[in-house]
Amino acid sequence: MTAANPIGVFDSGVGGLSVLREIRRELPGEDLLYVADSGYAPYGDKPGQLIEARSVAIVDFLVNQRAKAIVVACNTATGAAIATLRARFPLPIVAMEPAVKPAAASTKSGVIGVLATGSTLASENFERLFTRFGTGVDILIQACPGLVEQVEAGDLSGAPTRALLEQYVLPLLERQADTIVLGCTHYPFLAPLIREIAPSVAIIDPSAAIARELRRRLADAGLLSPEARAGTERFWSSASPDKAQPVISQLWRAGVEVWSLPDRSDGKASSW
Repeated sequence: MTAANPIGVFDSGVGGLSVLREIRRELPGEDLLYVADSGYAPYGDKPGQLIEARSVAIVDFLVNQRAKAIVVACNTATGAAIATLRARFPLPIVAMEPAVKPAAASTKSGVIGVLATGSTLASENFERLFTRFGTGVDILIQACPGLVEQVEAGDLSGAPTRALLEQYVLPLLERQADTIVLGCTHYPFLAPLIREIAPSVAIIDPSAAIARELRRRLADAGLLSPEARAGTERFWSSASPDKAQPVISQLWRAGVEVWSLPDRSDGKASSW
């Protein structure tokens, strides 16, 4: 393992591109590998065992692509698989979690809302966050079925997406929430629409903090790439490239090439 090796990042779909964006800003010299598991999205309504198996299979793929570190850019995958991933793969693994701590520290009204998938909100990881940082703060949890699918379809501002967001956000405002935590990496792409619906509410996205933590972990391991060079990106999807490429181009950069991810959902090690 050397500093020249790439960083692997994955999500249930295209949402983790919001994290990849912050990683690129923080680490301009790093080569980045991104896997969108859009063929299995959304993870939020899938059994935990399937999410764990997909996560293991994807990290196995990224390790075989010589990744020096992994970012689990998915709150649901973190809840279902992070312990297994860290036990199985001996390299730095940085994972997402809803930013309840900074929200609880910054709220003026004492009420925060958390938008996330049902699986994330039901996870032991979120329960620990709720218990640890919920003292003296009213934490309103809101599962958001349908939002991931809207982002996967590239619909960030259409009427159906707005209607879903109003359904999920307006009840939080009625209960005096002044801070909203984006507990799914797909949701930062909806932040402009959330600001239209709730202009006075602070929105907290942990992606930048994840990028800083990744830099720290790489520096500690002596694996930071020199920033004098420009890093590259490569993309894979478990959905057909014809379907994935337009959305990834919309959310990342026009003209990106998306490769087809080999299908292996059993989580067993392979040569890919």
